[in-house]
Amino acid sequence: MTDRFRPATEGRRRSLWRKIVDLSLTDVSVLVNGIDEDAIEDLERVLLEADFGVESTLELIEALEGAARRGSVRTEDDLRRLLRAEIRGMLEVGAGPRAPRLVPEPERAAMRVILLVGVNGTGKTTTAARLAHRALAHGQTALLAATDTFRSGAQEQLRLWAERLGAQFVGGKPGGDPAAVAWDAAEAAKARAIDVLIVDTAGRLHTAAGLMDELRKIDRVLDRVLPDAALERLLVVDATSGQNVVTQARQFGEALALDGLVLTKFDSSARGGAVVAVARALGLPVRWVGTGESADALEAFDADRYVEKLLAET
Repeated sequence: MTDRFRPATEGRRRSLWRKIVDLSLTDVSVLVNGIDEDAIEDLERVLLEADFGVESTLELIEALEGAARRGSVRTEDDLRRLLRAEIRGMLEVGAGPRAPRLVPEPERAAMRVILLVGVNGTGKTTTAARLAHRALAHGQTALLAATDTFRSGAQEQLRLWAERLGAQFVGGKPGGDPAAVAWDAAEAAKARAIDVLIVDTAGRLHTAAGLMDELRKIDRVLDRVLPDAALERLLVVDATSGQNVVTQARQFGEALALDGLVLTKFDSSARGGAVVAVARALGLPVRWVGTGESADALEAFDADRYVEKLLAET
C-alpha cells in the first residue's frame, strides 16, 4: 500500500538522507576525526536545497559539529538519531496546544469554525471540501461558505463540492460583500446547529491592503456571530513553494492570529524542509497535508511520521 503522506522523490530522486550519506558524512573516519569545512558547506547546501531555511540549517549543523566534537556521533545510526531528534525538536516548537480535530471533544459541544486563508492558487477551495468530507465521515454536519464573490466560478466550484459531498452551502451574489456572506453562513450554521462551518476566502497578497482588511472583517464577523465557537484560522500554502511558505506565513500572521498551516501538493514536493523552517521561525504548526487529488486526500500532520520519511533511505 502506498504511503501518501510521504513526499515524492523527484522522479525517484535521492532522499534527503541519501544525499547526506553521499557527502561521506557517515564514514567512520569522518565522524571520529572531525568534519571538515568542505563537508559542512556541502551539508549546508543540501539542507538549504531541501528548504530548511538558513536558521534551521545553521542550527542542525551546529548540533552536528557539537556532537562530533563530543564523540557522541560515531556511526551512521548515531548521525540519523541526532538529526531525527533535532528536527523533531524544531517541530515541537510549533506543535501548539491544539491538535487538528474535527470530532468535538466530549466535554464541549461548541461548533467548530475553520477559516481558510492564503494567496491565489494554493488550493483553499479543495481543502475546504476535504475538511467537509472528513467531518461528514465522522458523522458530523458541515456547512461550506463561499466568501470569494469576485473570482469567476469560485462560488460554483464550492457549491458543486457541497452537492457532491452532501454538505450544506451558503454563497453570495457576484461582487457582493464577502463579510456579508460570512455573516449569513454563521447565522445559518447557528440556526441549523451545524457541527463544522468551513469558510473559504478569496486568494490575496499581503500588498493588497484592502483585501487584507476584508479578511480581518470576515474574521470579526465570525467571532461576533459565533462567540462560543472554536475558531481556527488556517493558512493554506503550496508545499512546492519552498521558502515562500515562511514569507506567506509571516505576512498573513500580521493580519490574523493564525493557528496553523495546511500544506497542499505535499505529495509532489521533495523539499519537505519548509515544514521545519516554518515551525522554527514562527512557531506555527502544520495541521493538515494534502496528499493527492481525491476528496479524502487530506491527512492530519504527524511529526514523527514526517521525520521518519524525511530521513528514510529512499
